[in-house]
Amino acid sequence: MRIRLTLRNKTFLFFGLIMPFGFFFLFAGVFAKGDPAAVRFLLGPVISLAVMGAFWGLSVALVTFREQGILRRFHVAPVTSADMLASSIVANYLLILPTIAIELLLARFIFHVTDFGDLFSLFIMVTVGVISFGSMGLVIASVTNTMQETQVLNQLIWFALIFLSGATVPLGELPKAAQAFGVFLPATYLVWGLQDAIYLSAPIWQLWKEALSLFGWALLTFFVASQLFRWEPESKIPRKAKLWAAATALPFFLLGIWENHSGTILLQSKAALHSMDRPAKTEPPSKAPSAPDEK
Repeated sequence: MRIRLTLRNKTFLFFGLIMPFGFFFLFAGVFAKGDPAAVRFLLGPVISLAVMGAFWGLSVALVTFREQGILRRFHVAPVTSADMLASSIVANYLLILPTIAIELLLARFIFHVTDFGDLFSLFIMVTVGVISFGSMGLVIASVTNTMQETQVLNQLIWFALIFLSGATVPLGELPKAAQAFGVFLPATYLVWGLQDAIYLSAPIWQLWKEALSLFGWALLTFFVASQLFRWEPESKIPRKAKLWAAATALPFFLLGIWENHSGTILLQSKAALHSMDRPAKTEPPSKAPSAPDEK
């Protein structure tokens, strides 16, 4: 039933179908100019945009269901709030997978990309990404009382995620202040994890930091969303309860402090970007790159 309701939602059709393919052809056809190596380099950010769109679609859908009284009908069934939220994430996951598969097929047959790196790592990163960002969307739907509030909060979060995480502009090309802020965003670890899996063919054990941080964040956000979930449109969430939502930022706040100190992701991102500037180099850099040569 959640899948059927999702397919009727225009917001999902935009963020689940139109936007991912629009970004795909923009990145592959315009930015990469059809070059297979450049397309492979940009596939990670392109797929991350499709994965991150889950939070917008789920938050808008649940608020719409609550305002229209659809959630009240589900409440008649013997299901808990956790059941309802989990079904939303699973439905969204099953509908996003075909979109990503089609993007890979388009890259293979239109832009002649023959190597997609470690597909198992790609699958794991997509899975934890959909769950974690879908859970964030559930938190947003739980703390906002109206559709207007949801749209405003979604826009603020969305612009930060796509412009400061390396999804649209490579992390290594951002100003230093933006780089320092970007490592506090969960999207940064999703983007780099996907790019690492595809472009550097990194096995999943080398992506433990990205995968575990997103998975742990998913568990925290899902728990908070289940505690704040409301079936009735008349029920309003108290302001103090919104502190629970703010607490979900704590894991990446701590991780961002550690990453600003170590600089691991930033160095790897710069090395991967630097490899694209070497026409004679046919193989992507290894998983443990050093800082790029500035001579």
